Amino acid sequence: MKKILFMTVLSLGSLTAFAQETEADINVDTEVAATAEVQEDFSAIELSEVPAAITEALTRDFPNAEIDNAFVNEEEQYKLQVTLEDGSTSELYADSEGNWLDM
Repeated sequence: MKKILFMTVLSLGSLTAFAQETEADINVDTEVAATAEVQEDFSAIELSEVPAAITEALTRDFPNAEIDNAFVNEEEQYKLQVTLEDGSTSELYADSEGNWLDM
């Protein structure tokens, strides 16, 4: 009887010694927002050649910004050098449909 009790205690002790909590699953959101790559081969264009969709997006999102220079690449992506309301200058990138592109 002592042997059975001893074996029971020994086996329970062994099982608890090897029992581990499972590591928490780390869920990493690997989804990446799709952004269009912007090419750097831009050619200067006249301000009148900037599509209306871009000028509308500019007045909607940056009401007091003024376009100083405009450039376009082969993919019809536009680079705009603008002066903002506070007097600072910035470069904005957009596609021909007026969607802003991230750099």
